[in-house]
Amino acid sequence: MRDRLRHPTAYATGVSGTVTLDAGASEAWTIRLRNGEGSLEHGRARAPGAVVSADPVTMHAVMEGRLSGLDAFLDKKLGVRGNVGLALKLDLFFPPAHQSVHAFRPGVRLVDDVETFYLEAGPRDAPKVILLHGLGATNVSMAPLIPELARTHHVIAPDLPGFGESGKPLRPLHAAYYAKWLVSLMDVLGIERATVVGNSMGGRIALELGIRAPERTDKLVLLAPSMAWRSFRQLVPFVRLLRPELGAMPLLVPRLQVITTLRMMFSKPDRLVPTWLDAAADEFLHVFGSARGRVCFFHAAREIYLEDSSGERGFWDRLRTLQAPALFVWGDRDWLVPSAFARHAVDAVPHATSVVLDDCGHVPQYEAMDRVAGLLRAFLP
Repeated sequence: MRDRLRHPTAYATGVSGTVTLDAGASEAWTIRLRNGEGSLEHGRARAPGAVVSADPVTMHAVMEGRLSGLDAFLDKKLGVRGNVGLALKLDLFFPPAHQSVHAFRPGVRLVDDVETFYLEAGPRDAPKVILLHGLGATNVSMAPLIPELARTHHVIAPDLPGFGESGKPLRPLHAAYYAKWLVSLMDVLGIERATVVGNSMGGRIALELGIRAPERTDKLVLLAPSMAWRSFRQLVPFVRLLRPELGAMPLLVPRLQVITTLRMMFSKPDRLVPTWLDAAADEFLHVFGSARGRVCFFHAAREIYLEDSSGERGFWDRLRTLQAPALFVWGDRDWLVPSAFARHAVDAVPHATSVVLDDCGHVPQYEAMDRVAGLLRAFLP
């Protein structure tokens, strides 16, 4: 491990933080990172930025590069508490010795003046797929799709500006901005065209890319995509007056409230295993705990609600111009984006395929992994 820390990958420059690797009993080590340079000490840190926990066999396999930490996480053999993004960046220092076809590679690039953190997997010469997470989430929320897609595609899963380990630009974070940023990300990574898979707000961004840049869009997969509100718009004048910058003021959100909200996203909350629930709650609180993180969250949430639904600039009229093949996937027990939107989506885009999953909530890639994977295999080239 010390030898690996002395020879990190090129992208490790600038990574800082403290991570404890806990394999139980006396088997614990702490890695301290400072601007890409790492040191190793035996034992647990008093207040680490992240804690990675696993049984000794799994932990040794990850640290020796025989197993991807993300694979172990998805296989429920490894847990992460605290700053999940920092834990993911450990793979900048510990690249797998024998890359599996879907082993992920973290990366950091400057895109439109925003430092952008992303996960990459699959053969680089394969067709491109970009995964976009939803409001308040990070690229880890799209992680279940990476092993399936990376067998046949080159996969990129970024943290969107304002979220996760990416930069926090203080500006309106609407779909048009994100679509422009996404084109720039593709340019920086040398991607001419891509299929975009988005969940919730990520689905809305994917649609905006398809509308604004059809020449860069192969196919779209929209998992419970957020859509412009047709009703319940009586609060629009009030929300216009609210400034996202108020989020810079200290705001304490109880962890129990975050967990309760996350569980409400699922048809059957017990499907979200404790290690995944803990990681999701901690990551939200980590980002939301900073003033810039809160301001960005409120910027993005505000833009979702204020978007015009009709008219020349309205979402539903513009959606009719979408040309790319599109697959809409809804959950029949999704209270946030009800499956009733399916009728409106098919009416606007008659050539699209729309599937409503029974007994499923707002995060189908976690709650209905196998069914979503099957739909992807049938829809993608």
